Amino acid sequence: MPIKNSRAIAPSLPVDGLLTPARGRRRVGAALEPRAALPDLTENVSFDSHEPISRQIFRALREAIFAGQMVPGTPLSEKEVSDMFQVSRQPVREAFIKLVETGVLQVLPQRGTLVKRISPRKVREGRFIREAIETAVVRKAAVAITDEQLQALADNLRDQKLAAKSNDTAAFLALDEAFHYGIAQAIDCTAAWETIQDIKAQMDRVRYLSLPDVSPLDLLIRQHAKILAALKAHDAGAAEDAMRRHLREILVSLGPIAARNPDWFDADEPERVPLSV
Repeated sequence: MPIKNSRAIAPSLPVDGLLTPARGRRRVGAALEPRAALPDLTENVSFDSHEPISRQIFRALREAIFAGQMVPGTPLSEKEVSDMFQVSRQPVREAFIKLVETGVLQVLPQRGTLVKRISPRKVREGRFIREAIETAVVRKAAVAITDEQLQALADNLRDQKLAAKSNDTAAFLALDEAFHYGIAQAIDCTAAWETIQDIKAQMDRVRYLSLPDVSPLDLLIRQHAKILAALKAHDAGAAEDAMRRHLREILVSLGPIAARNPDWFDADEPERVPLSV
C-alpha cells in the first residue's frame, strides 16, 4: 500500500547531484530521555521509488537519529518499525543490520536494539579517514574542475549563505553535503564520496549538535569559500590545505559538544597514536 506524500528526508547520497534539505530539526539539550514513541517517518519512504525499501528505511532512520529525533537509548523494534512503514520485517531487519554496521545502533542482551551513544574516538577516526580521501579528491579537482562545475559550487555557496541568514541549519547541512559531493563529481569519482558515508556517521551526529552555537554557520561558509577560491585558482596545494582546515573544525567543537550533551556520548578512549595532528 503506497504511502502518501513521498517527500524524502535529506539523503546521504545526492540524486543527480542535488540534495533536498530536511526540515524540522529539533534542538537538543544536555540531558535527554529516550522518547516513548518513534517519530513518524512514513513520508520519507516511497514504494514508487526504484530504490530498495530497506535502503530507504535505513536512510530515514539514520537521518532521524542524526537530527536528534531519536536520542541515544531510544529502543527500536522490528515490529514497531515494520508497522510504521507497513512492510514485512525483512527490509527492516536489513536496515537495522546496516545501522549497526554504521555505528548508530547497538544490540544489547536483555535490552534489545537501541540508538547508540556517540563515540568521540570514532568521530576522530572518521574525520581522519575522511580527510585522507577528501584532500586527495580536492587536489585532483583543482586541476580538472570545469567552469560549469565551479559555477555550480558558487551557486551552492550562495544558497548556504541564504540558509544561514534564515538560520535553517537543516538546509545548510544538506547544502554542505552537496558542496562536498560536487567536488567529487568534478573528478568523476563519486565513489569517493560514497565510500565515506558510513565512515562519517559519527561526525554527522556531532555536526547536528554543534550547529549553530559551537560551529557558527558563517565560519563554515568562509571555509567553503576558501576551498572554492583555491579551486577557481586551480591551486591544488591551497585547495588541499583549505579542505584539511575545514575538516579539522570538528576537532574544535567535539569537546564542548560532548561537555554540553553528556548523555549523548560514550566515555572517551584516547588513541595510542593521536589522529588529530
